[in-house]
Amino acid sequence: MKLKNLPLRLVKGGPEQQAIEAGEIDAIIDHASSNVILLPAARRALQEAAHEASKANSLLAALPHAEHQRLLAGLEPVTLKFGEVLQEPGSPVRHVYFPVDCVICLVTTPEGPEVGLVGYEGMVGISLALGVNVSSVRALVQASGTAMRMKAAHFIKALSQCPALQRELYRHADAKLALARQTVTCNCFHAVEARLARWLLMTSDRVRSEEFFLTQAFLAEMLGVRRATVNEAVGPLQRRKLIANTRGKIMILDRKGLEAAACRCYTRIAVSAPSRRGSSAARGLASSP
Repeated sequence: MKLKNLPLRLVKGGPEQQAIEAGEIDAIIDHASSNVILLPAARRALQEAAHEASKANSLLAALPHAEHQRLLAGLEPVTLKFGEVLQEPGSPVRHVYFPVDCVICLVTTPEGPEVGLVGYEGMVGISLALGVNVSSVRALVQASGTAMRMKAAHFIKALSQCPALQRELYRHADAKLALARQTVTCNCFHAVEARLARWLLMTSDRVRSEEFFLTQAFLAEMLGVRRATVNEAVGPLQRRKLIANTRGKIMILDRKGLEAAACRCYTRIAVSAPSRRGSSAARGLASSP
């Protein structure tokens, strides 16, 4: 329904029409057609919010202004909730996601350990940039937050028209592959306590905070161990006052100490991403396949 037709369904000179003309109403719900009609001011506000949110993702922020503006038309901000599944192995990739302040965990099987994390530095659905429209991983929301979402068809078209986006994504894909190889080695050979410390640091980097929510059940699943094993690994880190853990809320108390407790996988892979608060270690902010 066109906006100009709306006043015809309102009482002429009535309070509703006066409120619309005064800019006091952001949207109108048309129950007859089940549509929500955004008025111009609200539409502009949403567009501005989407523009600001997109700049919080490093891949999008690295694009030249013209290409960034071109992509905005196909991007929409979405709120992702903990435990939400975005992609499944063998299923078509219907959307790509550019996280802003959420974290996405990637696993090869529902029961298997993680193969990497995606945060504000990356994108979920990178296989589309390589010409593969079927996901090879399960993408699971680890930390709730906002992401910029784009339909797969729109992304493929935009990619063909944006050389800078192609370059950024190819570099990103290379970093993802390097981290995936390192993660496999880490899962096979390193102690659970060191792997846990690495996981907490990588999560902290991506949420850009020393506090975040992670249940022990979720950690056990991502590390590929029993929950009791996670309890055994958390204990020493708490006793050394490196972290605090209360009902799933984790707080990093001593970042340098936690970096020392982590396996070298955390610092081995360095990619060009903004460091956070001058941390002493290279961030290793790469997502995985």
